[in-house]
Amino acid sequence: MAAAEIKIGQVDDVQELHRTGQGTVPDRYIRDGDDRPGGDNVCALAHIPVIDVGELPRGDELNKLRLACEEWGFFQVVNHGIEGELLDEMEKLTREFFMLPLEEKEKYPMAPGGIQGYGHAFVFSEDQKLDWCNMLALGVEPAFIRQPKLWPTTPARFKDTLERYSVEVRSLCQRLLAHIAETLGLAPATFRDMFGEAVQAVRMNFYPPCPAPELVLGLSAHSDGSAVTVLQQDMSCAGLQVFRGGAWVPVHPIRHALVINIGDSLEVLTNGRYKSVEHRAVTNGERDRLSVVTFYAPAYDVELGPLPEFVSDEAPCRYRRFNHGEYSRHYVTSRLEGKKTLEFAKIDQTKAAPEEPCSCL
Repeated sequence: MAAAEIKIGQVDDVQELHRTGQGTVPDRYIRDGDDRPGGDNVCALAHIPVIDVGELPRGDELNKLRLACEEWGFFQVVNHGIEGELLDEMEKLTREFFMLPLEEKEKYPMAPGGIQGYGHAFVFSEDQKLDWCNMLALGVEPAFIRQPKLWPTTPARFKDTLERYSVEVRSLCQRLLAHIAETLGLAPATFRDMFGEAVQAVRMNFYPPCPAPELVLGLSAHSDGSAVTVLQQDMSCAGLQVFRGGAWVPVHPIRHALVINIGDSLEVLTNGRYKSVEHRAVTNGERDRLSVVTFYAPAYDVELGPLPEFVSDEAPCRYRRFNHGEYSRHYVTSRLEGKKTLEFAKIDQTKAAPEEPCSCL
């Protein structure tokens, strides 16, 4: 296949680059030195916390959850109630989709600057460094965010399996948010009642082997705009990394465990007590890697700001009040650049007038 035929918009399809045996990485994927994944700032011995959901809200496990949210912003969950068979089927069918011929996958194209369909998201300029990753992203709930024409009909069971999977993950998000509320001294239903008809979207990421994994990133460092994110990663290799204490910590896969992280929305609501955390994906020279990521966030018409319980003289209001739909539009039209998108909501403490009241909920 000629190079001109392996484009999605203006972006190379990295699976096709791998399939055609290209031994070098195009310049657009090669990172500058400080942004490369190698170096001394990877802490391979550390492990993010593991929470047994079946033990919640027992005191010991609830305290572990609180510490995980405070100190990491990331944790893995086991005994979470989603059957292993369903997780396996979702992974299998997602992989089958990415293994389809390019012309079949291109029936569900992600529009330039779009966030649903097959292709590359968060690409906004010709000189932008690209991620070594193909994506299939779909809106799930509420119904009005769905674009049915972008839901693959091949593999045959993909749609039905994703529907069942998404119902289970939505329930898990609601349970986890209830327990997270408890760790904050709030009523378990606090976030459920506040979020309205919560927005749920799924993004499937496929990272083919890369001939120069030390020069590229599978996914640029970023925080999530969600309240919580649920990630299912395959067992092939550790590709997800979390930034903590000035170092990148690999998230080692645990069979049938799910990785949970705090998103920007919860950071705002807790006035920074629980923080969203930068994370990224790295590639491998020999193995491909697959992840299925669900984002769970407040309804677009919900107004967010720090809850009064978390604002005091010792903890001044750090974020302005804003409409969540407004923030979502800002997030999806911005590059993935660490936590830069959250600057949208931050109050500049050096300029804030002391007599100006915080617009908390």
